[in-house]
Amino acid sequence: MYELTTDSPPLAHSVLRLDALRKSYNLDLPTEVEVLHGINFEVHSSEFAALIGPSGSGKSTLLNIIGLLDQPTSGELYLLDRPTRELDDERRTALRRESIGFVFQFHHLIEAFTALENILMPLMVRHGKPGQEQKEWALHLLESVGLKGSHGKKPSELSGGQQQRVAIARALATRPALLLADEPTGNLDTQTAASIFEMLRRFHKDFSCAVLIVTHDPRLSETCDRTITLVDGHIIKDHRHAQAPQPSRVDSET
Repeated sequence: MYELTTDSPPLAHSVLRLDALRKSYNLDLPTEVEVLHGINFEVHSSEFAALIGPSGSGKSTLLNIIGLLDQPTSGELYLLDRPTRELDDERRTALRRESIGFVFQFHHLIEAFTALENILMPLMVRHGKPGQEQKEWALHLLESVGLKGSHGKKPSELSGGQQQRVAIARALATRPALLLADEPTGNLDTQTAASIFEMLRRFHKDFSCAVLIVTHDPRLSETCDRTITLVDGHIIKDHRHAQAPQPSRVDSET
């Protein structure tokens, strides 16, 4: 019923754009500190990008803002060309659920739920009790991550790599425009990490969703199409690798 790939993938379009984005803590206090200093970059649907930087560079703060879990002090974040800074909590939450998928270093699966139920969770939050079509979609995702027949297993019955595969399927359940992966292979052995990374690559291509991987590992970032380097709250380098496709903007009136 479901096919991942298409013969004619959609043209690349802007998914995420940061415009002069700043973030400070302890505003108007003697201890006020600015941790992000005017961040500017854009990610298109065709891009599989990495955000790297040392500990304390501001990666986690920036990821929370991109994921609409926190707000910038100034500047603007556009998601699918929609400004987000002035959104209230309800609209921010709705936009996050509709447009962003999250994969973390630790899978954060619900132990009492089966693999299938964990994948269905984002859909249940949005729509209530899942229907047959949603269950078929979740089963398809489970098969796509190599876990056909594991739908009834609890997280404790799966290996670490298998749990991360379920987490990836869960992140894709809502067909997000943007997939954020925070150290997605940092808790896995080398071979499992490589298979997880290749899976993310395949889903990026098949779903035409933008992927932004946050990592401290330059070896991982070098295998991405693009590497954005953050140091002390500044973007010091934004490098597209030779094999990376060049994004093109699409006129909304065409």
